[in-house]
Order: sequence, then structure tokens, then C-alpha cells
Amino acid sequence: MAVFTRVTLFTDTDGRAKFREEPIDLDQGTPASMLSAPQPVSALQLRQSPVGFRSSFHCTGSPQWVFILSGQMEIGLQDGSSRVFSAGQHFYSADVLPEGATFDPAVHGHWSRQAGPDPLVTAFVRG
Repeated sequence: MAVFTRVTLFTDTDGRAKFREEPIDLDQGTPASMLSAPQPVSALQLRQSPVGFRSSFHCTGSPQWVFILSGQMEIGLQDGSSRVFSAGQHFYSADVLPEGATFDPAVHGHWSRQAGPDPLVTAFVRG
């Protein structure tokens, strides 16, 4: 059986954003066109960020897929690590603020920035 790897940005039990990789089984379709089960979505939003864009620390408002259409997007975590996603790559952003917590930019969330020489174009698909 084929597997699609979903990179997930999530809020761990300590309130900090982290990455993990999770398999999505491609157990439907045909051998020539393997499919996952349908994934529920509610909205599509497109964004273009100019060269030099960088956000401050923030949490994801509601879980969503992020697909990099062109350019590069870097995601930085509180522990100082970061990961760069290029055109054709994706991640599932689910690092929401823990229930009952007040946002603390020294603990919660992630930052994002446009990386490389080209503007960043992304598609956000909300679940």
C-alpha cells in the first residue's frame, strides 16, 4: 500500500509548536492512481508574500493545509529550529493556542517567512 507523508506543525503538551510526520494511507483508487480517503475541507485561500516578508510568532487560527505553489517558506519554532518548504511541498498547520491559554510569544506558535529570491505563493486549505 502506498503512503502519503503529512508533515504536521502542532502544539505539543508543553504548549510549544513542533513538527511530526504522519502517514496517510493511499488505499483507494487503482494501482495506477492511488488515492487517500476524502479529506474534509471548508475553504481555500491564496496568498502572495513579497521578498523580505517575515511574521512575528503566532499560532494557527484553525488547522489548515499549506501548499507552497512557488517560492520558499521557512517556518521557525521556539526552540530555534526551522524548516524550509519549497514549491510542490506542503505541511499541515495545526499549532493552535492551547485551550484556556493566553498567547505568549516566548512560548507559543511559530514564525514564517519568505525565503530565497522569489516571492512566496501559497494555498491554504482549511479543514
